[in-house]
Amino acid sequence: MAMPTPPVIVKLPAWRRRLLLVLVLLGFAALLGRSVYLQSFHKRFLQEKGDARYNRTLTLPSQRGKITDRYGELLAISSPVESVWANPSDVKINASQTKKIADLLGLKAAAVNKKLVNSEREFVYLKRRVPPELAGEVMRLAIPGVYLQREYKRYYPAGDVTAHLVGFTGIDDKGQEGFELTMNEMLSGKSGSRRVIKDRAGHIIEDLEAVKVPQDGHDVTLSIDRRIQYLAHRELSKAVTKYKATAGAAVVLDAKTGEVLAMVNVPTYNPNNPVNIAGKTRNRAITDTFEPGSTMKTVTAAAALESGKYQPDTQIQTAPGYMSIGSATIHDAHPHGVLTVSEVIQKSSNVGAVKMALSLEPQYLWNIYNQIGFGAKTRIGFPGEATGRVRDYKTWRPIEQATMSYGHGISVTLLQLARAYTVFANDGELKSVSLLKLKEIPVGTQVVSAKTAHEVKDMLELVVLPGGTALKAQVLGYRVAGKTGTTHKLGDRGYEKDKYVGSFVGMAPASNPRLIMAVMIDDPSSGEYYGGTVAAPVFSAVMADALRMLAVPQDAPNNNVVISSDVEDVKESI
Repeated sequence: MAMPTPPVIVKLPAWRRRLLLVLVLLGFAALLGRSVYLQSFHKRFLQEKGDARYNRTLTLPSQRGKITDRYGELLAISSPVESVWANPSDVKINASQTKKIADLLGLKAAAVNKKLVNSEREFVYLKRRVPPELAGEVMRLAIPGVYLQREYKRYYPAGDVTAHLVGFTGIDDKGQEGFELTMNEMLSGKSGSRRVIKDRAGHIIEDLEAVKVPQDGHDVTLSIDRRIQYLAHRELSKAVTKYKATAGAAVVLDAKTGEVLAMVNVPTYNPNNPVNIAGKTRNRAITDTFEPGSTMKTVTAAAALESGKYQPDTQIQTAPGYMSIGSATIHDAHPHGVLTVSEVIQKSSNVGAVKMALSLEPQYLWNIYNQIGFGAKTRIGFPGEATGRVRDYKTWRPIEQATMSYGHGISVTLLQLARAYTVFANDGELKSVSLLKLKEIPVGTQVVSAKTAHEVKDMLELVVLPGGTALKAQVLGYRVAGKTGTTHKLGDRGYEKDKYVGSFVGMAPASNPRLIMAVMIDDPSSGEYYGGTVAAPVFSAVMADALRMLAVPQDAPNNNVVISSDVEDVKESI
């Protein structure tokens, strides 16, 4: 049996042992120094790097305020949705999962891969504003690095009927048009926040700071009556289609308060899906100007009566149906001979209106135009409101003073025109207009005397009776007062021969006006273009339903309407 081999014992020289010990001690000293350096002098940098990897500040979105009509009916509301996002550096996905998530989100697989290809990015949206149910299906795929973010999507229950007033929001829930834009700050509120630590799987493992609670946006109550808005939209759409017009607009005011109860435009668009809307977003009742035509004769008559030079029965010679001013000749549609001031309005005589205007001082007439609101914004607080135009009286030539008396050479918005008629509904007092519901009746501005206002209102009643230009504006059971207007459209080279604007402005019931409505039909091309034919019927249809809807007492018997087919309409002068 062999003897065991004795173990080999290696003894290091003393100097080598000491060297090894020194090196180990130096290593520990280096590590200690590095630790002190990192934790003392380089602490902030490391904390920032750590925070960048695991700390997150989560935004808690605020809910946008509602927009309602005057009775609380919803016009705009936010509904919760989810946005699907991903952190490309954390995403672990196979081809099968890519196809599934692409199909759910309505994307192509290549588009999903393109969003996820850059692993240096920490945030990328895969699809925004996804319904919660669909978002749930996406999360059930359990793809690491794919998350949800709560957002809100705007919904407009009235759709295209209130589109020009309410407007719409963009993908980030910021107002783009209408009141969504005008009152964006008030509606938006303030987002909240929450600082947390997340692990690599995206799970929250610790809250670092208390929640900053989001402040929801404030609600906005418009002056609009949704029922009347629907009526006006329906009837205006019918007229634009029937008369093959380019566009149309209508405004309904509360005669006592100046609140806008309806404001509609055609063509319109769907704010729930605002695509291909170029040229359709203009609120023509506020942003577009036109020559008011014979609706302006009412203001001319008021100025003439207020001057003291005329009474309603003052006679004016309009024969032979035309008159010359310099090189220009002004015509009536039909020669009438001697007419009273009331008949000038009823028959819509250009010659009669011109003779009244030329007998007044230019500055006096300009002051009336100015006080009644022409040439100045209504300050209704809506984006893009036009000013309109009234030339300075110092530059007027006789022909300009003459043509302005019947609505040529002056431009107004439909809202300005409707507001002007509040003077004749409120004893000579001009009311301010509002698209927001008012808590109390505002004090107006006295423009003419109550006597003048009543006399003009009586003249306007004659316009819708036999012998007037607006038989089609009559309303069963109610007295109506109003005025038609028809003008040639202005083009690049002056007035266009075969293009017209037909309008009507009126109030009812005439005994104690409750509603004022202005209607404008732009470029009707069916062969009919007079305001009494294309615009007055819209007024009649809307007023008939709106007055009964508001339970306004009748001021006329139910047999007050004269069928227009039995009585010839008087064609107004253009």
